[in-house]
Amino acid sequence: MSFDPLSIVIAIAAALAVILLFVGLASTLSGSSQVIESRLDRYASRQVKGGKRKRRDEQQAATIMTQIDKRVAKQGFAAKLAQDIVQANLKLTVSEFILIVIGLTIVGVLVGFLLFQNVWFALGLALVGFILPQLFLRYRRGARRKAFEGQLGDTITLMANSLRSGYSMLQSMEMVSRELPPPISEEFARVVREIGLGLPQQEALANLLRRIDSEDLDMMTTAINVQHEVGGNLATILDTIGHTIRERIRIKGEIAVLTSQQRLSMYIIIALPFVLTGAIYMINPTYMSKLFEPGPVLCLPGCSLLMVFIGYLIIRKIVNIEV
Repeated sequence: MSFDPLSIVIAIAAALAVILLFVGLASTLSGSSQVIESRLDRYASRQVKGGKRKRRDEQQAATIMTQIDKRVAKQGFAAKLAQDIVQANLKLTVSEFILIVIGLTIVGVLVGFLLFQNVWFALGLALVGFILPQLFLRYRRGARRKAFEGQLGDTITLMANSLRSGYSMLQSMEMVSRELPPPISEEFARVVREIGLGLPQQEALANLLRRIDSEDLDMMTTAINVQHEVGGNLATILDTIGHTIRERIRIKGEIAVLTSQQRLSMYIIIALPFVLTGAIYMINPTYMSKLFEPGPVLCLPGCSLLMVFIGYLIIRKIVNIEV
């Protein structure tokens, strides 16, 4: 298949136009700064540049975004998606994330039609555009949780030593927010700010646990809450929990090393059909396009995808060893 330069330019321009459109919608409809300014204006007379007309436009944009958020919040997936975005530490609302997904899906359709001029490639790229943000969200959640759990053992040791030296729990958490690197410093800084704003310690730790879905963190917060209610030597309890967490991390590392070959084989087996299909299509598109023509032969790629997916689930279940 020969690529027309004009088609490539049109596809790139259309893709950029769609991306700019949805980025503009997200930035225009976000309205977070406008909401903050409107709240501040209730308590202080602030001169907004541009006068009343600009303020009215900003309030209208904030109202539109609020209506969109309310409609999205009524959907069943909104709460779970909002929690995933918070755990990934993305500065996005649910509506903005959905706009990004829709925009990338439309870009995939345009690129598939204009570049490859094939409906199956258009549908495939649209599926990629739909799944890619969710895979990125899942990757960010996992990477952030893994980094947090890797720092948790040292954090507990630091808190236990600071408690022995006479610090309070709040001062210990504030020390963690100053001395340790992100992401654990950022999360404990949020806890300290929430407590400083009047939130009870148990509720602030519960919010931390919602942002970081970790069994080790759950064990630590439970111990802190129990000690807060009934008393006891919290430093000794934290030492025991820290030792348990470090041993669990060590065992997980050994398991990851022992199963690395199987996981690499899984990735290669999954990628091989797609790589070969793309290479053959680039070399001889006429020969390969017959596989995607409507008819009984279309069952072959569908069955192949299903078998690849089943194999991925089986291998993933084998190498996923709980500790």
